[in-house]
Amino acid sequence: MEERNSLLKKQKKPDHRLKLRKHFAYIYRKGKRTSSKYFTLYEVNSKFQSYKIGYSISKKHGKANKRNLLKRRLREIVRNGDFVKPYKNYVLLAREGTAELEFSDLKKQVEYVFNKANSD
Repeated sequence: MEERNSLLKKQKKPDHRLKLRKHFAYIYRKGKRTSSKYFTLYEVNSKFQSYKIGYSISKKHGKANKRNLLKRRLREIVRNGDFVKPYKNYVLLAREGTAELEFSDLKKQVEYVFNKANSD
């Protein structure tokens, strides 16, 4: 049993989450901002190859279950998309009205804001 647990621990996938408040604050302060109707994307260069991304969804979007659903959808879109670049850190800030979008519209909007940021 112990052997199996140690094997599971070794198979860690890369963690692409920004967790600390100071990391978010640094990206807000130093990052380049790109906006669309539903999102604002902040990006800053990183010295690490793996990208990091944080999601900022205010309480204006609704109760916790609605905000968590939106975060899960955004994580899935970013995980499956190929628009995130290495050596970058991102904060994706959702504006009001984002929670009411269908998944396909949400995906189009996220791709749009990332492509707009990458084209500059």
